[in-house]
Amino acid sequence: VQLQASGGGLVQTGGSLRLSCAVSGSIFGINDMGWYRQAPGKQRELVAIITRRGSTNYADYVKGRFTISRDNLKNTVYLQMNSLQPDDTANYYCNADVRTGWNSRGHYWGKGTLVTVSS
Repeated sequence: VQLQASGGGLVQTGGSLRLSCAVSGSIFGINDMGWYRQAPGKQRELVAIITRRGSTNYADYVKGRFTISRDNLKNTVYLQMNSLQPDDTANYYCNADVRTGWNSRGHYWGKGTLVTVSS
């Protein structure tokens, strides 16, 4: 199972970016999908998570600015980020709870995509 994230880049304060993460490989099904981030010198933290049925949960510091969504046919999760602030600068990682068989599952991580917000 592989997760390929894309969409990071450099943006000015107040700007927007859209991250994508596609899951590929031997997939029986995907449960929760999520985005995490890690700023330099800090621990990795949850940004947003979405269930297979579309229920979402957000960290307080992104509520109202970020939107997580998914396309189950494409095995892809998205993160629309608006009103970006310098504190949002971090490597963003996608995560997926993947079923690889009738009785096997695991949590998989993509490589980070860097988001840099200039002031």
